[in-house]
Amino acid sequence: QVRLVETGGRLVEAGESLRLSCAASPRAVSGYTVGWFRRAPWNEREFLAAIAGPDSTTYYADSKEGQVTISMDHADNMVYLQMNSLKPEDSATYYCAAYLGSNGSAWSRRKEKYDYWGPGTRVTVSS
Repeated sequence: QVRLVETGGRLVEAGESLRLSCAASPRAVSGYTVGWFRRAPWNEREFLAAIAGPDSTTYYADSKEGQVTISMDHADNMVYLQMNSLKPEDSATYYCAAYLGSNGSAWSRRKEKYDYWGPGTRVTVSS
């Protein structure tokens, strides 16, 4: 089992960049695939990006490729989501999630495949 906690969400202005962090404990995050999702009010939880701990393969939502970058720090047991050129429509609660192992692209894009979730961190982008 792994516990996840997101940090880094805050109020930013449109056009700014923001890096979100996901701390995993107590198990090594390198054994898991970790994904970032977000949920805006009245919307479904949306996949953004994922990274497979065993081999560092990354997956991105088509709409977000180029705007976000996911990375994993094995030494510190952290996963990061760098977001650039933020827009007001990026305002949402952002979640990291994990499942054990690495099951490829299609699996890693589906929120129901993730077993562990953090409580979320709120990002608000002002216009």
